[in-house]
Amino acid sequence: MDTAKNLVIVESPSKAKTIGKFLGSKYKVIASVGHLRDLPKSRIGIDIENEFEPQYISIRGKGDIIKELKKEAKKANKVYLATDPDREGEAISWHIANLLNIDLQEECRIVFNEITKTAIQKAIKNPRKIDLKLVDAQQARRVLDRLVGYQISPLLWRKLQRGLSAGRVQSAALRMICDREDAIKEFVADEYWNIVATLSKETSDKKIKEKNKFDAKLVKISGEKSVVTNEKSAKTIEKELAKGDYKVLSIEKKEKISNPHAPFTTSSLQQDAANKLGFSTKKTMIVAQQLYEGVLIPTRGTLGLLTYIRTDSVRISDEARQSAKNYIIEKFGEQYYAGAVYSNKKKDVQDAHEAIRPSHIDLTPDELYSVISKDQYNLYKLVWNRFIASQMSKAVYDSTAVNIENGKYSFRASGSVVKFDGYLKVYRNENETENKMPNVEKGDLLSLLNLDLEQCFTQPPPRYTEASLVKDLEEKDIGRPSTYAPIIATLAQRKYITKEKKSILPTDLGFLVTDLMKSYFNEIVDVGFTAQMEDKLDDIEVKDANWKKIIEEFYAIFSKSLKVADEQIEKVEIPDEPTGEICEICGKPMLKKNGRFGTFAACSGYPECKNTKPIVQKIGVSCPKCGKDIIQKKGKSGKIFYGCSGYPDCDQVFWNKPTDKKCPECSSLMVEKKNKKTNFACSNPECGYKE
Repeated sequence: MDTAKNLVIVESPSKAKTIGKFLGSKYKVIASVGHLRDLPKSRIGIDIENEFEPQYISIRGKGDIIKELKKEAKKANKVYLATDPDREGEAISWHIANLLNIDLQEECRIVFNEITKTAIQKAIKNPRKIDLKLVDAQQARRVLDRLVGYQISPLLWRKLQRGLSAGRVQSAALRMICDREDAIKEFVADEYWNIVATLSKETSDKKIKEKNKFDAKLVKISGEKSVVTNEKSAKTIEKELAKGDYKVLSIEKKEKISNPHAPFTTSSLQQDAANKLGFSTKKTMIVAQQLYEGVLIPTRGTLGLLTYIRTDSVRISDEARQSAKNYIIEKFGEQYYAGAVYSNKKKDVQDAHEAIRPSHIDLTPDELYSVISKDQYNLYKLVWNRFIASQMSKAVYDSTAVNIENGKYSFRASGSVVKFDGYLKVYRNENETENKMPNVEKGDLLSLLNLDLEQCFTQPPPRYTEASLVKDLEEKDIGRPSTYAPIIATLAQRKYITKEKKSILPTDLGFLVTDLMKSYFNEIVDVGFTAQMEDKLDDIEVKDANWKKIIEEFYAIFSKSLKVADEQIEKVEIPDEPTGEICEICGKPMLKKNGRFGTFAACSGYPECKNTKPIVQKIGVSCPKCGKDIIQKKGKSGKIFYGCSGYPDCDQVFWNKPTDKKCPECSSLMVEKKNKKTNFACSNPECGYKE
């Protein structure tokens, strides 16, 4: 007979493995593998007539897990619900409690911000009740998104084409991208000229003169701001400047302070990882999740390396601050420690946990270089450096500005040098650069070495990148940082946007859908309205607002818009996109078509010619057997797999998406393994190597 144990339920298998080692033999840790109950996929699943009551069902494929959890819960002395410490995690715990018939008044919920032995043991000793305000906040968002998505999306299918979708946050984000593109198209550039003088202190020594040269920009003409709008004016000024003397009018010297940044939130991590590492928002969250849940460190076992990665907060614990203090003083000296306390700009929503920081300060990036993957190392280093820098002293610059005059023309040159590097020892931004000014005195005469006339034009607003879109979404209070990655992925999947290098461009389809949404569902795509709705949803959590009342008020407006749209929108025929191939039967162009199981190629000569064939989707990986392209395929059941384009001569096949990365153990191709998150594993079943 099994000895009764305490049961701990977490979300992911890797987290279960890590936590199990910390708790020991008296506890059994099982993963729910995400949600166990949700709204049905086949219908809206909201009883609109009954106060918008959600109609939850067990998720298909989760039957065995539910059965196991019920079995283990019956045997256990106590059940602890240890899902993620946010709204989504609280809702998962609530659903599990309902499935296991756990009394909601029971103190069964445990939360921890980092997966360390100390944090886990502390959490076990301090269980609490399930926070129903958090649950209601999650339910409200889920119901609202379902009402919008499941009622507008079918409309788009009927009026435009199959496979389209709309969403409360998704559609607002798409509008921002389209509006930016419209602003770029409508932009009219204005011409202006920069005039820059290359100067040096008067001396007969040419080498010294060249060594001490510096650039000064024309800033004023007759005491007014310099505005040179055409070449004629620039040439006139050039002639006048060639005649006069350049003289130092005044010198301004002062200290300039540069403060360290706060530790990362989800949003700022996504932005910095995009700018400095070239990571997509999706990749950032995948790698961060791996570091949070636990990585095998040969000398110390499996450790969670980052604190919880979905947070809006910049707060850090006293313990973390003390650890940082000890490290900084020991490594750099007391003058480098400041111990800044950061406060959140917005109200304390999702502030139950800290900023994103290393769980173990003593584990420096260099120590982990050889034991974690390259992506994990780069992201960990970014987080570690940012956190340590946040607790370090300010950087101090000696700043010098030199004002120079030539008759009615005023020039200005400026530079700065680091006086005390402070936090710059570990974390530096691109704009934090030095520009040393040569020694000049008031009244000095200067030699003109060169006068550069530069024609410029005012620039349109830049296209969004993933980093700048995330920044704007956060600033405008659209959605939550944890949703940004899937939103951007959905927009790309629906072919509403495309990417050119790092820039995001809306497609014609994206414009079409946005224009329709603006005409009939302006409240959905209006940025201000979406932000107000986000505040109302936050009030459920913060102020205990009635979530069903909020949904009711929204739906009163939305349902009217839905009815009008259904009546007034005419069917739009979207021309099919050519595949670039010619039908081998009749010679006419092949077109992309959307079917029940995705896109396929069909002859434009239909119905006379009924030739169809799958669209070959290359993934940029060569076959390890013959060197031909590996392509994405779909089986009779609809399951996607990956096979050699040389079939039937080559029978190479992968059931998981292969990468161009080779296994460090056996040199076979690594493949993506999709569970709750994407892991990487060796394609050779006899090897077993995983990342």
